[in-house]
Amino acid sequence: MKTIKIILGIITGIVVVFLATGLLIKETSYITRVSVNKPVEEVFKTFNNSDKIKNWIPEIKSLTVVKENVGKTGNIYKIVVENQGQEIVMTKKVIAYIQNEKVTLFFDAENMLKRDDYVFTEKDGITNITLNASCRSESYLMACMFPYFKGTFKDQDQTYLNNFKAFVEK
Repeated sequence: MKTIKIILGIITGIVVVFLATGLLIKETSYITRVSVNKPVEEVFKTFNNSDKIKNWIPEIKSLTVVKENVGKTGNIYKIVVENQGQEIVMTKKVIAYIQNEKVTLFFDAENMLKRDDYVFTEKDGITNITLNASCRSESYLMACMFPYFKGTFKDQDQTYLNNFKAFVEK
C-alpha cells in the first residue's frame, strides 16, 4: 500500500508540474542562424519566392495565395503540410517586410500560433539570416507541452535554414 501511495504521489507531482508549465510559460522562444555565401539581394529574393519554398521545406504539399498586396505586407497564404502522414492546414501572413533586411511571418496552424522574424544582414558578400521564433497556443494543454518541445522546434527550423542555404548556394 505504501508503494502505491508513493507512485501516486510521484504521478501527481509530475501532473502538477506539467499543468503549471502552461501557467508559468506563455510563449516558447528561440533563435537560429545560418550564413549563406551569396549577396543579401539574391538570398532575400529567393527566400521570399513562394514558388521555391518547397525546395527547403519538403513537407509542404501546397501553397496557395489567399490575399496578395503590392508591398507584400499583409499577404496571406494557405499552406498544406504533411507531417508524419497527417495533413495540416495552416495560414501564413506576412506582417512585416523590409526589402533585403527583414521579413516577419505569422503562422496559424490549428493549435499552434508561431511568429518567425527573419533578419538578413550582409558582410563581405556573406548573408547572415537570423530567425527569432516564438510559439504559443490557444489551447491550454498544448501551451503546457510547447516548452518541452522547444529543442524540436529549434532543430526543425535550423534544418529548414540549412536546407535553404544548400539550395541557394548550389
